Amino acid sequence: MNGSDLLADAFGRIRDEVRDAVTGLRADQLAERIDGSANSIAWLVWHLTRVQDDHVAEVAGVEQVWTAAGFATRFALTLPTASIGYGHTSADVDAVRVTDPDLLVGYHEAVHDQTVRYLSTLADGDFDRVVDERWEPPVTLGVRLVSVISDDLQHVGQATLVRGILERRAG
Repeated sequence: MNGSDLLADAFGRIRDEVRDAVTGLRADQLAERIDGSANSIAWLVWHLTRVQDDHVAEVAGVEQVWTAAGFATRFALTLPTASIGYGHTSADVDAVRVTDPDLLVGYHEAVHDQTVRYLSTLADGDFDRVVDERWEPPVTLGVRLVSVISDDLQHVGQATLVRGILERRAG
C-alpha cells in the first residue's frame, strides 16, 4: 500500500461515518443544538466537508466542489460563499440549516470523490512538497492531508455523539 492508498482509505472511513451520522435524520434533528449552543449535526458535517473541500482543492489547484458543482446554490445559506466555518459565531452555526440529510451526504460524497481523484495522481515523494510557508516549520502536503483527516474525524465523531444523544432522548 502506498501513501495515496492509505490516505484514500482514511478519507473513505470519514465518508462512511458521515453517511451514518446523518442518514435518516429529520431537519429538526440536523439543526438541534443539544445544550442550546453546541454545534448542530448539520453544521458539523457541513463544516468538516467545507474544510476538506477547501484544503484539498487548494493543494490540487482545482475549484472547490462547493461552487463548481453548485452546492453553494443548493444549500442556499445566508453565509458568504467562501465560508468554511472557522470563526463562526453561534448565529453562524444557526444559519447552517439543512432540511434533507441527502444534501449533506451528496456534498460530502462529491468532495470525497474529488479528494480520491487527486490522491490517485500523487506519488509518495509528493507528500514532502511544501504547501504552506506561513507556519514554522512549513506545512507539507502530507501534513496538510493528515490534518484534514484529523479535523474531519473529530467533527464526524462529534456529529455521531450528538445523534446518539438525540436518539436516547427520543427513547
